[in-house]
Amino acid sequence: MIKDIFRKKQIGQILIESESSKNSLNKILTLRDLTFFGIAAIIGAGIFSTIGRASFNGGPAVSLLFVFTAIACVFTALSYAQFASTVPVSGSAYTYAYVSFGELFAWIIGWALILEYAVSNMVVAISWSEYFVSMLQNVFHVHFPRYLAIDHGTAKTAFEQVTNAVAAGTTSSLPSNTFELAKIYEIAPMIGDLKIIFNLPAGIITTLVTALIYIGIKESKNATNILVYIKMGVILLVIVGGVFYVKTDNWVPFAPNGMNGVMLSVASVFFAFIGFDSISTTAEECVDPQRDLPRAMIYCLVICTILYIVISLVLTGMVSYKELGVNDPLAYVFEKLEINWMAGIISVSAVIAITSALLAYQLGQPRIWMVMSRDGLLPKKFSSVHPKYKTPAFATIITGLLVGIPSLFMNMQFFIDLTSVGTFFAFILVCAGILFMDYKGLSKESKFKVPYLNGKYIIGTLFILAAVWVQYSFGFDTLLAEKPLLGVFWSAWLILSILGFKYNFSIIPVLGILTNLYLMSELGWTNWRMFLIWLAIGMVIYISYGHKNSKLNLPKL
Repeated sequence: MIKDIFRKKQIGQILIESESSKNSLNKILTLRDLTFFGIAAIIGAGIFSTIGRASFNGGPAVSLLFVFTAIACVFTALSYAQFASTVPVSGSAYTYAYVSFGELFAWIIGWALILEYAVSNMVVAISWSEYFVSMLQNVFHVHFPRYLAIDHGTAKTAFEQVTNAVAAGTTSSLPSNTFELAKIYEIAPMIGDLKIIFNLPAGIITTLVTALIYIGIKESKNATNILVYIKMGVILLVIVGGVFYVKTDNWVPFAPNGMNGVMLSVASVFFAFIGFDSISTTAEECVDPQRDLPRAMIYCLVICTILYIVISLVLTGMVSYKELGVNDPLAYVFEKLEINWMAGIISVSAVIAITSALLAYQLGQPRIWMVMSRDGLLPKKFSSVHPKYKTPAFATIITGLLVGIPSLFMNMQFFIDLTSVGTFFAFILVCAGILFMDYKGLSKESKFKVPYLNGKYIIGTLFILAAVWVQYSFGFDTLLAEKPLLGVFWSAWLILSILGFKYNFSIIPVLGILTNLYLMSELGWTNWRMFLIWLAIGMVIYISYGHKNSKLNLPKL
């Protein structure tokens, strides 16, 4: 079994299977469509909320953080692009790992991607609900029942906190939002002893988006393109309109909290860029995937980076960075300047932006399941394609249920703790896969290649310089005591330095590995624990079902 779990699929074999599959998909996506899918996934709630918190911590200098983060994403995007041009099927990092590291790693990545796409969409659906209810109230003056737009656990916890605080006479220590949530729980209707509290808008939007994706890729493409045109227009309107209210005095000091303040937001800013990888899940529906997938990944990253940088500069120029620690910074700055009509437009566009992000991620999940099912690692039903709509029908329905039902009843923080680590893990393996392809000579089959820069001496030199700087500035003992997970990062860097010297590793994939591993090590132990539990569940499924049903299963001698 040990030998079997590391068996690999050949690139030629994968291409033949995808082309000869009875369950073929419609090939209609062009370069523009792919680029728009990437923009839809990347520009979601991030530009309407994350950018404010980042500016609050780092001041105007956060614009530089977007540049640094974009460069870090490019390392990973280039690796994805090479794989996408070499293996143009819908499995994304799952298929890439199958070619590079074997079946076990492919399963782990596929299982991690389920976590990334499904759980991320639960967060997006809950976020959409918040913006939607706010839009109804502030723009259309419609008061949606709040007990139908929040999860039961959050409301009940707030009620218990207020009740205990009242009994102890310490209500002044509670934030105002807690009292609002407690009130919602108190006035919610009941059936017997059960309070009727659930997030109806989150469930509805998930159902509608799933239905659209089920009907067809053409309809999903058209909806995505329209939504992206609208939100891009609104963002440009914000930039053009906001420029006239910029006061350069607000940019001084440029980095009020120093680099520490800027780096406080590195993880959240990084997540504002995640989404380019979702493009690779549509490979089998592309007209020319080997040419267009790499281009689309780079184009969407460049476009989104420019928008993020300009928006951050405009926001911090319109008002002081100290005022941007809010959930809706774009609307806030225009309300602050009493341009209420613009604030209303932004509220509506936030709902549109998050809808397009939900659509992009909800589109990717079923296609990964479809490819895993083709390989025998999941039941055959997951690879069934609708005879009329040419979409992975069963997998799409299951994805809708998997996202929609939990988003009705669970809170956002629970899902946030489940995400992140799996995403970084997938990115690391994709970058490592490029090193493997170079070593085995498989890169010769790639129509797009990561630019090769010999890291034989560079990787080790950078390691020594970084280690000396850390020891001199902080001391490794102090640093690792505060953040023990950084030990994994430094150990990996040392190993890559040795292997890079021996095998002449390309520096770009190595920088991708190190960047993602550093950010991964910055996450809390809660994220790691939840991810390890998720992997353990996945391993049970693989051992009990996937291994013996794999199409690569070797006959027992």
